[in-house]
Amino acid sequence: MTETVFVLGGFQTDFAKVWSRQGQDISDMTREATLGALAACALDATDIQSIHVGNAFGELQRQQAHLGAMVAQVVPALWGVPAMRHEGACASSSLGILTAMAEIEAGRYDCVLVLGVEEFKNLPGDVASQNQNAAAWQGHEDIDCKFMWPAAFGLLAQEYERRYGLDRRHLNRIAELNYGNARRNPLAQTRKWNFDPLAFTDDDEANPVIEPGTRRQDCGQITDGACAVVLASSRFAQEHMRKRGGSVDALARIAGWGHRNAGLRLKDKLERSKDAAYVFPHLRQAIEDTWRRAGVQGIDAMDGVETHDCFTTTEYMAIDHLGLTAPGQSWQAVEDGRIERGGSCPINMSGGLIGCGHPVGATGTRLLFDAARQVTGTAGECQIEGARRLQTLNIGGSCATVVSFVLACQD
Repeated sequence: MTETVFVLGGFQTDFAKVWSRQGQDISDMTREATLGALAACALDATDIQSIHVGNAFGELQRQQAHLGAMVAQVVPALWGVPAMRHEGACASSSLGILTAMAEIEAGRYDCVLVLGVEEFKNLPGDVASQNQNAAAWQGHEDIDCKFMWPAAFGLLAQEYERRYGLDRRHLNRIAELNYGNARRNPLAQTRKWNFDPLAFTDDDEANPVIEPGTRRQDCGQITDGACAVVLASSRFAQEHMRKRGGSVDALARIAGWGHRNAGLRLKDKLERSKDAAYVFPHLRQAIEDTWRRAGVQGIDAMDGVETHDCFTTTEYMAIDHLGLTAPGQSWQAVEDGRIERGGSCPINMSGGLIGCGHPVGATGTRLLFDAARQVTGTAGECQIEGARRLQTLNIGGSCATVVSFVLACQD
């Protein structure tokens, strides 16, 4: 990486809030997150030189596109600042982060706002679910189902069962851990939820099957929300921190990144990897790219992970692809406690997509924001003690778009 990119700070909306119930919409989320990030970073709007917005389904959910221009519409002080929108399903705002980094590394801009935003609760759940199918290959997935994504990741569970064997107790435990972590997160959608004693078992009433391979507690929580971060060059960050009487050593920096893509169709990915060590070789490559750019050997260099867990199977898959276990042996990390609070590599202290919530276009920035908070010791009740290096993993669709970052802090 030719230029160090720092994270000056950020802001997340309350993922439990249903904006349409208060007569608000995606524009109000955009305003709150933008103004919140500026305030958190002690910046003026005039400091922002470029804007990137990640959003997946605005046209379908709100019939609203052109969201790059929405920021200046609702925060007029940003009128005239160049802006663009990115779409990569659940990885949309990670693509915004990558583009902002490239602008900073190229010397085009020194201070860039990246915003992820999504509205889902304004439409009935079945309609919102149908809209999300646009992230698959429409008409070509060959999956007989009512709900595409629970079915797709249920197929992933079946693939793990076929290749390596799979005990559903480990998926249930992942769900239980992430909901438990969310209780400590004051912005998590599920922080006040209560569960039946049998909720994290295969009881058909307390935890019913949604699609083959996927039960209710396996599912991430689609929600409303926005999260914004501000990225800066070394030059800008140093001057900004000097004015505040501090040092860039106290800031999170993006130490490494990885970005890979595969095709849309899930079954094609599974077929192509049938003789490979990993179910998703391109995802493993993105992770390895991130380590290489960060100058580390592997997952042992990390103090924790914020990973995409749109379903428990996604986190189960991430565990072995991150190298916490050998391929197909993710159950070991679930059983021995290494992914829990106090373990050697805690995962999703925020609650993840299952516990914190999954406003699709905002998930990439939220992952980065929480990782930055961890390495700067500002994660509150979610804090991993002594964390100085964290990895994120964000996927779009059925692992079609994959983005990973390593966040580090020198302080």
